[in-house]
Amino acid sequence: MDYKYIEQLLERYWLGETTLQEESILKAFFSQDNVPAALGRYRSLFCYEQQQTATDTLGDDFDERLLQITGETATKAPAATITQRLMPLFKAAAVIAIFLTLGNAAQRAFEAPEDDSSSVAAVEQTIEQGRSVALSDSIKADTLTKAALQESVIVK
Repeated sequence: MDYKYIEQLLERYWLGETTLQEESILKAFFSQDNVPAALGRYRSLFCYEQQQTATDTLGDDFDERLLQITGETATKAPAATITQRLMPLFKAAAVIAIFLTLGNAAQRAFEAPEDDSSSVAAVEQTIEQGRSVALSDSIKADTLTKAALQESVIVK
């Protein structure tokens, strides 16, 4: 029997040019019982995966035996609440909100006023309101002081 195709696939395999389908053909070929002696040396390479999956499994009692050897007891990890799971998301949202707020404040601080006359008038109006409040407060204080002085004079 001629095994030229298999030899070509092997050459391409060593060069790293085979596809997954061609590698599965090689695995199927070498998993047969009657492999030619010339190609028999490659059999263990392609059959290794099938042989090892059958023998390399852990038993159901592996964890228990390991815990007995180390002298520890089995503990379960505490369950994380939904708040704990979402905490990184909350923190990220807070940081983004802070950056947006600071960016908006910085943008307004460096923005030139559009109408200087209206802003000047608004400032002057605020100053006048402040003066009138201060003036009315001082008048009330003077009146109370004057009334207190008059009462003290009358009492004496």
